[in-house]
Amino acid sequence: MIERAWPDGAATGIGSMPGADPAETAAVVLGELPEFPHLPELPGRGVGADILGRTAGLLVDIAVDVVPSGYRVSPRPGLDHRRAVDLMRWDLDAFEEALQRSGSTPAVVKTQVAGPWTLAAGIELARGHRVLTDRGALREFAASLSEGLDAHVRELAERTGARVVVQFDEPTLPDVLAGALSTPSGYGTVRSVPAPEARDLLAEVIGAAERSTGQPVIVHCCATRPPVSLLRSAGAGALALDGTTLDGAPASLLDELGEAWDSGVSLLLGLVPALEPDAPPRLRDLAGPALNLADRLGFGRDILTALTLPTPSCGLAGADLRWMRRTLTLTRELGRAFAEPPEGW
Repeated sequence: MIERAWPDGAATGIGSMPGADPAETAAVVLGELPEFPHLPELPGRGVGADILGRTAGLLVDIAVDVVPSGYRVSPRPGLDHRRAVDLMRWDLDAFEEALQRSGSTPAVVKTQVAGPWTLAAGIELARGHRVLTDRGALREFAASLSEGLDAHVRELAERTGARVVVQFDEPTLPDVLAGALSTPSGYGTVRSVPAPEARDLLAEVIGAAERSTGQPVIVHCCATRPPVSLLRSAGAGALALDGTTLDGAPASLLDELGEAWDSGVSLLLGLVPALEPDAPPRLRDLAGPALNLADRLGFGRDILTALTLPTPSCGLAGADLRWMRRTLTLTRELGRAFAEPPEGW
């Protein structure tokens, strides 16, 4: 069993949130998710606030700038890089101040950064090729990410007095493995990365994050068919997945999820829609995919207390402010229901 950092009945968010006010958003997160709050991301602010720019701002001795095709390595930090650094600093200030105003003392907080493969797929080298096409550059990025993340974790811990859990976001990893990313010309695709190579690099970065935090590392991939076995073999202590897609999952994916639970890996299941549905959702219906998963895999439903944490189905950047707050409320209520199931579940 991998020791969890969060208490029974906790819930958390994925990362991104709507709006552009870090103080207001931090107050909402701390109010709605008091046992396991996350440092909010506000990509609506533009350059440097999205997951790639935000993570690039943490890199040590590597700078990026923005070109028409996206983020590109730069010889020195320019305006766009400095903006990313400033935005993170403002977010940390806002989170610390909101924590002080709330009077709450969470034992654990979560921070999110792009995983090494998503980062290397989304940033270009000077000639326009993706970083992941150059093994030397790829290694430099991974080492720089680990070093910068260590400093970020230490600062967040000092500001909050809480243990810090790192979540690596790897939405692009399935495309990296499938060789589905385009070349600069747009007429071809980048070669696929063999699974062992992808696993080994991810394992290095996960190991570094574990040493920085002393806590299990979460890897988030909201693809319909996430590479669960690869993520687990890379050392992920918890996997964050879109739980709303699991009812139609193939047997192979269900087997991988069962093996994850059996080995003590926690599942952060995205159960509350990131966008408001037509009809108000009932808590029992939202919990349905998690209950069905436990039943189909032959686990007792107490696995939802021991090794499951509810989240929104994905980031909330596209939600309106009212639904964002409602989503976090429903997520928190699901966490409590997992710990103390209502009669009839």
